[in-house]
Amino acid sequence: MASEQVNITLGTAGHIDHGKTALIRCLTGCETDRLKAEKERGMSIDLGFAPCTIADIEVGIVDVPGHENFVRTMVAGASGMDGVILVVAADDGVMPQTREHLDILTLLGIRHGLVVLTKIDRVEPERIETARAELVDFFQGTFLEGAPILPVSNVTGEGFSAFYESLAALAGAIEPKRLDGVFRLPIDRAFSAKGYGTIVAGIPVSGSARIGDEVVLMPHDLSGRIRHVQVYGRDSDTVKAGQCAALNVTQWDQGSIRRGHTAATPGYFAPRALYACTLRLLPRERLGLRTQGGVALKSGARVKLHTGTSEAIATVYAMEAARVEPAEEVLVQVRTDEPVIAAPGDRYVLRSLSPVQTIGGGTIIEALSKRLKRSREGVCQDLQQRAAAVRDDKEFVRYCLRTADAMVADEGQLALRAKLPRDRVKA
Repeated sequence: MASEQVNITLGTAGHIDHGKTALIRCLTGCETDRLKAEKERGMSIDLGFAPCTIADIEVGIVDVPGHENFVRTMVAGASGMDGVILVVAADDGVMPQTREHLDILTLLGIRHGLVVLTKIDRVEPERIETARAELVDFFQGTFLEGAPILPVSNVTGEGFSAFYESLAALAGAIEPKRLDGVFRLPIDRAFSAKGYGTIVAGIPVSGSARIGDEVVLMPHDLSGRIRHVQVYGRDSDTVKAGQCAALNVTQWDQGSIRRGHTAATPGYFAPRALYACTLRLLPRERLGLRTQGGVALKSGARVKLHTGTSEAIATVYAMEAARVEPAEEVLVQVRTDEPVIAAPGDRYVLRSLSPVQTIGGGTIIEALSKRLKRSREGVCQDLQQRAAAVRDDKEFVRYCLRTADAMVADEGQLALRAKLPRDRVKA
């Protein structure tokens, strides 16, 4: 590990009332149910954040709601995760939101995690072993295949030592978010604090910023300066990718800011309503009743798109066929009803409008100024090359130089297109 403090974000996932919030409370001592309605109803309905230090790694833990009515909030929280703690109650086993949360995590590209089997104080030892065996089968073929499955009681503390050791190993295996990119913070919430003014909070996905830096609020294109920073609830001079942070920004009005807006380095990002993307639908056995007349997704289908903390109604246009079949990765164009902020390489999730369920997801390739005609020679091959390039900064820069179109006439424009600082482009 580098000598500089490493920061990562882990999150909980799982069905309602399986013990996610209680588990985090036992681990960190923090109460992540912060809203009055959450405490009265005994369930999480918004994102909660709790800090802890594990094996010298600063870890922010995002506690997401498990109820099906709040899956959109879960997607917003999962978008900032580096790894996941998937929670399953021993008395219930796998439930609907266990399945959907696992699908969402997979679509968002999460590759690290562990499983906690909670409420073991409520069941006989035989049930614990049966539940563990069921989970081994359930996770086959997923990124959690072979992950630790740790029986824990949030009441008695049984199993917490093994849980903590596995959590430390998980934290140590995760590569932190890069700090040399352009600063971008998808806003989770905004509020006003007496004596400070407007505060925006969330988890930066790239770069870093410090007090005095100029940032722009998108999509309003409103500039302000960072006046105060808190990281994990503590005052700080800087904020870095992967940290749970709150920024006090001048000249911003809290009333005009909502979840889904973005705070970023000026000049690099702009709201767009048309994107070229890869798309993979969930396997047919996961889609179930989500298919439309026997076809998984027709070109022109209306869906709900989630990326970062934003969501928008959108239309999906298939590039290679008239429809998208389950489990296939294809090229698509996605047009949103309202512009959203996204960068090449960002992951997204699609949900059907009726019934409202997760159906697939993929990777943003690039914003488009107009729809591409799939009949045009070479257009799909070009998009496939772009899709491969966005997985690596240097490869994407090489791709931009290789294609040498008007968008990259000079170094500055190349940096803007790649969403990288100029010194990173030079490297």
